[in-house]
Amino acid sequence: MNSEDAAGQLRSAGLRVTAPRLAVLASLAEGAHLSVETIAQGARARLGSLSLQAVYDNLDVLAAAGLVRRFEPAGHPARFELRVGDNHHHLVCRVCTAVYDVDCVIGARPCLSPSDDHGFVIDEAEVTFWGICADCQARAIADVGGGAGSGARADVNADARANADAGTAGDAGADGSAPAGARPRRAVPSVRES
Repeated sequence: MNSEDAAGQLRSAGLRVTAPRLAVLASLAEGAHLSVETIAQGARARLGSLSLQAVYDNLDVLAAAGLVRRFEPAGHPARFELRVGDNHHHLVCRVCTAVYDVDCVIGARPCLSPSDDHGFVIDEAEVTFWGICADCQARAIADVGGGAGSGARADVNADARANADAGTAGDAGADGSAPAGARPRRAVPSVRES
């Protein structure tokens, strides 16, 4: 996204065009599912200086205007992306926390409906699929190192638990509280050598 396109989007959304907003949008255009820290680094590279709070404030404004999507995997920091207005969900690796987009297979929004809507008019369903990505599975098998028939076993449960513990600790609030919506610990299947 070039700065003219970004400025046009800001104006169309009724927002002022500012250097920090342009820098945040340019940073987001460089990747998907970016953390606030990554966005801040990219924005600072363009502006020279920008506080983390200014990045948060701009992301909040951009998300409220529908220009940016905020995605919060349970127990992990928020991620942001420019892919908005469509009907997609996310896959998150329990080991490395990689995030992938998954298009809804059912169709128009919302692609899922609850069994009881409790009187709500449902306009969106956000689904997060959790698992272990192919790269982490391959690394776990390669780490076995014993070769076929050795009975060696790569257990990615320990890696997933360590990652979840580190992620939860790093995501604690300023007062040390657990992050909102932290997911309960669940067993992660082991990768076994065959």
